[in-house]
Amino acid sequence: MKTLTATEFNFENQTSVYHGKVRDVYSINNETLVMIATDRISAFDVVLPKGIPFKGQMLNQIAAKFLDETSDICPNWKIATPDPMVTVGLRCEGFPVEMIVRGYLCGSAWRAYKSGVREICGVKIPDGMRENEKFPTPIITPTTKAEIGKHDEDISKEEILSQGLVSKEDYELLEKYTLALFERGTEIAAKRGLILVDTKYEFGKANGTIYLMDEIHTPDSSRYFYAESYNELFEKGEPQKQLSKEFVREWLMENGFQGKEGQQVPEMTDEVVCNISNRYIELFEQITGEKFSPSESESIAERIEKNVSDFLKK
Repeated sequence: MKTLTATEFNFENQTSVYHGKVRDVYSINNETLVMIATDRISAFDVVLPKGIPFKGQMLNQIAAKFLDETSDICPNWKIATPDPMVTVGLRCEGFPVEMIVRGYLCGSAWRAYKSGVREICGVKIPDGMRENEKFPTPIITPTTKAEIGKHDEDISKEEILSQGLVSKEDYELLEKYTLALFERGTEIAAKRGLILVDTKYEFGKANGTIYLMDEIHTPDSSRYFYAESYNELFEKGEPQKQLSKEFVREWLMENGFQGKEGQQVPEMTDEVVCNISNRYIELFEQITGEKFSPSESESIAERIEKNVSDFLKK
């Protein structure tokens, strides 16, 4: 199965290109962005050596769907999706922080809590909580937005304001949007028999207006539990059945890799790659409630180049 793990396009009126961990972003006339969701996969802030078939298409289509379904809450950057792996949108000046919102104690927050930490990003966490326990109300635990190859760092609201990373007025709006988006995502997930556990949002500004950017409620940026089995598994203290990229992290950890210096990424055999792709298809269908229809083509890059070029000419 073909994958797209690198792009080197030169679109008409292209002014710059940024290669992120998963997405390649092309700027057109410094006004419009062409964001390509590649088949690269990252974990522990490391891009893994092999791409995952159809992953880019799935992420792009999930994000596009949820951008449309939340556009009444706050403006977002999306203009069009001219290709299954591409979103074209408004170029914004991104805030240097990511807004992470958590409804449950799990993942990295649980790992920190288990080691004795009782305050994350300035938010106090009560004693006596268990793994995967629901917080009384969702909490916001922002991180800095790191360059590729570097780790995002936890940061508190107070530090963001004192360092002047975001103005007080803007940050309050980011918080308001974050909690409202999470509430909407929770409602949508519930209709699909899922629990939206935690997620992250990125925002930017254009012409004085704050826009939601990038992806939203995808399995790369979010964690979901199955609602039906949550209570029983929680009471038994057993791991939750979940829809997220966490299964990739768990496979890496089982094979001795957590992105630390000197550690080697385990071999990604064809079987491993195929299993990850199949899990992503399961994620897509469960999260969207739609059947996944893979977009096959002889050359993914040529297809994208034609579709984007045709769109930009309009």
